[in-house]
Amino acid sequence: MPERKIIHIDMDAFYASVEQRDNPELRGKPLAVGHAEERGVVAAASYEARRYGVHSAMSSQKAKRLCPELIFVPGRMDVYKAASQQIHNIFHTYTDVIEPLSLDEAFLDVTENKAGISLAIDIAKEIKKRIRKELGLIASAGISYNKFLAKIASDYRKPDGLCTIHPDQALDFIARLPIESFWGVGPVTAKKMHTLGIYNGAQLQTCTLEMLTRQFGKAGCLYYDFARGIDLRPVEPVRVRKSVGCEHTLEKDISLRSSAIIELYHVVTELLERLKRTHFSGNTLTLKIKFHNFNQITRSITQNSELTSMDKILPLAKKLLEEIDYENHPIRLIGLSVSNPKEERGEIKKQWEQLSLDFKEWD
Repeated sequence: MPERKIIHIDMDAFYASVEQRDNPELRGKPLAVGHAEERGVVAAASYEARRYGVHSAMSSQKAKRLCPELIFVPGRMDVYKAASQQIHNIFHTYTDVIEPLSLDEAFLDVTENKAGISLAIDIAKEIKKRIRKELGLIASAGISYNKFLAKIASDYRKPDGLCTIHPDQALDFIARLPIESFWGVGPVTAKKMHTLGIYNGAQLQTCTLEMLTRQFGKAGCLYYDFARGIDLRPVEPVRVRKSVGCEHTLEKDISLRSSAIIELYHVVTELLERLKRTHFSGNTLTLKIKFHNFNQITRSITQNSELTSMDKILPLAKKLLEEIDYENHPIRLIGLSVSNPKEERGEIKKQWEQLSLDFKEWD
């Protein structure tokens, strides 16, 4: 494996912390960014709210039951984006090899850095100190020789955490990790792991590659490598946008076709605005439906032409909606996204062309 120095910076309760920074009356109080109405959803929660079990993506009604004193404030995305840009400006004083994962977290490769600092932990300390001093916000940092371990390290001592996982400590550290901490292991995969008797890294380390790929497909290769501290993925400064989408949580569950078409039209209108704003185009449309019982399904369709206008997208969205039985299963949420951009299709084409050349060579 190449010897790299990777830092993962993760802002602590980013949206909520920005609100508490800008409004001193909110500091030290349980806070949720979102809307408190019946159909509202928590976008972010302060650490004071998290002590009650409140977390992002939770319904506002459940959050209020868990924490009756919870304060809701509407989100200010323009303010969060501005703060994120300031944070990235700090990053760029040390390296330009930065891979943003979201507004509040990013990987930095500081193997070669502008400041000429030999220890990655010293760079992480400086970044944390500057974010606190210049922006009044708190960040956690994880340092290791690859992305997998750096991300785990940043979560290890939150909030205001700083953790380094050295190569000679990696296997012992991984052995102690609960399986839920592994990248790519969500609730469904964790449950399957448990049925196989895998509850932690030590048990995962005993599994063969053949067994893991048989049980989990391609993801099994990743779990096999992660268990052994192997992650060869580079920090990628330029991330190609692969999709643009939006979704609406409805004020009331709907089951009438006329109501569904009206809501679908509103979602398409917002989707077109986002496509225009991001200069994105693709030829695959995906419809996401969440039912009244929170079960959800998706349906996709691909066209030869780019999906960039109402007359192209709305008929396809209606066609996808016709495949869904919502008269007996009322709709709670409608979402649409466009994916499969031209650049990605071109890359896939090149990969297939290379595979064809390889096969000819084998013949």
